[in-house]
This record gives sequence, C-alpha cells and structure tokens, in this order.
Amino acid sequence: MSNTIMVIYPYKHQGLWVFDDEATGLVQEPFIAGADVLIDRALEVKGISNGEKGFRIMFSAGQFPGYDFKLKWIREGEGGNWYYSDDFRIEGWLCPALLKYFDTAPEEIYAKFEGMGGRF
Repeated sequence: MSNTIMVIYPYKHQGLWVFDDEATGLVQEPFIAGADVLIDRALEVKGISNGEKGFRIMFSAGQFPGYDFKLKWIREGEGGNWYYSDDFRIEGWLCPALLKYFDTAPEEIYAKFEGMGGRF
C-alpha cells in the first residue's frame, strides 16, 4: 500500500465545512452527514480555535508519524462511503470526492489536524 500523504485546507462557508482543491477541480466541497461533526470534535480536541478561517488536514490510507485520528471504513451508501471514528464514537459520510484522492475507498484513513492561524 502506498503511504501518500495528501493535504486539504477546510474552512467554514455559509455555516458548512468546505474545502477547495484546484488539483482535483473541487470548489467549496462540503463535509456533511457526520463528517462535519467529526471535524468539529477534532478541532476541539486539538485546541484549534480559529478553524473556521482555515486549517490543514493531512490524510493518508496508511499510518504516518504524528497522525491524530483514524477512521475505519464501515460501509458504502448514499453514493459515498461511511467511516467510523473510535475516538469520537460517531460515523461520518465521505462523498464521492473521496475517490479523487484514492482509487477505491480505503479501509482506514489516518488524519492529522493543524491550525493555520487563519492564513492559507
């Protein structure tokens, strides 16, 4: 398995967590259906207070040094994939945009959340 680490920079737009990624053509791609709650809880645990202005998520299908959280794939559904967080004991749905980063939905996703001080 490749241990490629990808990076996105989510921010709040009209009350939703969204991100842009020029390389994949995604603009204001929203996190919904529990994925938004996972973000809220991760930011709280990490003490990132200005996350709505922008923060960084590094993520990979393989473990990497310093990762904060792991999501486990539980099922396909609603056109995307559902993941479970043992840390927060909740499920979150990741939309088909996930497949712009992975060939198939990975069994596990490892993520690191970092504050950006409101700067990109």
